[in-house]
Amino acid sequence: MHSDVIEPLNIGSSELVSINQLVDIVEDIAGVKLKRRYNPNAPKGVAGRNSDNTRIKQYFGWEPNIRLRDGLEKTYAWIYDQIVRGAKSR
Repeated sequence: MHSDVIEPLNIGSSELVSINQLVDIVEDIAGVKLKRRYNPNAPKGVAGRNSDNTRIKQYFGWEPNIRLRDGLEKTYAWIYDQIVRGAKSR
């Protein structure tokens, strides 16, 4: 963050995952199983998503190395704690 770069940079996992894989990971972290509904008539998107870290590597010679699952686990835990704290303060 301390640099002369002013353009937006992706900072995320370069792991390629499908939406179904992402849902699988989140379900596992949250300890839930969601009912999935698919619309076969909906427009088809890309097969998967990941962060293109080309520019951050170009500018800084670095890219994030935290696995997607690890980052989601920490994020989920933080959000969960915020919700629990909010419920207790009511």
